[in-house]
Amino acid sequence: MRAARIATLDGPSAISVADLPEPDGAGKVVVDVHVAGVTFPEVLLSRGQYQVKPPLPFVPGSEVAGVVRSAPEGSGFTAGQRVAAFPGFGGFAEVAAADPGFVFPLPDGVSFEQGAALPMNYLTMHFALRRRGQLREGETVLVHGAAGGLGTAGIQLAKAYGARVLAVVSGEAKGEVARAAGADEVVLADGFRNRVKELTGGRGVDVVADPVGGDRFTDSLRSLAREGRLLVLGFTGGEIPTVKVNRLLLNNVSVVGVGWGAFWSGEPGFVQEQWTDLLPLLEQGRLQPVLGSVHDLADAAAAVTELEERRATGKVLLRVR
Repeated sequence: MRAARIATLDGPSAISVADLPEPDGAGKVVVDVHVAGVTFPEVLLSRGQYQVKPPLPFVPGSEVAGVVRSAPEGSGFTAGQRVAAFPGFGGFAEVAAADPGFVFPLPDGVSFEQGAALPMNYLTMHFALRRRGQLREGETVLVHGAAGGLGTAGIQLAKAYGARVLAVVSGEAKGEVARAAGADEVVLADGFRNRVKELTGGRGVDVVADPVGGDRFTDSLRSLAREGRLLVLGFTGGEIPTVKVNRLLLNNVSVVGVGWGAFWSGEPGFVQEQWTDLLPLLEQGRLQPVLGSVHDLADAAAAVTELEERRATGKVLLRVR
């Protein structure tokens, strides 16, 4: 099979396509991949900077959509079924294998492109907002990186659960993407704290969803209302910020870690519970992944580079077949 692999830790440009053996499908659902999603961890993996460090060479790609080729008896899946899947690794390939607990049936109205945009971003944001952030109807959510795949997922999920959404973006073009995803207000990153104060009448927001980190972190804390929650989803800005905990005490606010993978690794079945919660929203059309650029598998390096250079708007995808 054709697959994109990482053989050296020299960054996205070193990702190359090769003919490789198909994955071992024993006990797994084997999927003929049509589309693969591209995520920020692939940027880190290409440089050896991710918390998981698989031995070289390896095939990256944590999420795919396609058609089941084979499935274990009793898994609930059958050959020919349209699915999304979270194999963890191996998704940038013509064939992927995933544990049945990480394979999800796609509703008829959901395309392969949309399906490949769902597992990482929507399940992570669902965990962030519902489990870790305890989001309630009528609250206000501030989403950083709001034009990216994770950010647009956060906008749509927060809206689906009855929240008001303020979207932080780096420029006007990205603001249009955030608006299309359903944001109530769009705020430029430069000086966002003051604008958030205006938009909330000085109250602040109940939840901040922050996959960016860096120098925005302190102003995000200062943008929280009483008993607000700042959800730490990652550090695409490069710098891992620190917090003076007296701010938390004085303002009765919380900084909450969002480690989706660390959570489900200790709680079998949790991811399927999440999908069950999301499925009605998908079937009702209330979740519509915002799709960005689509690259051929041969151009996997360019796709990952787009994320590294923070040029992506919407979900970046690889078309495999």
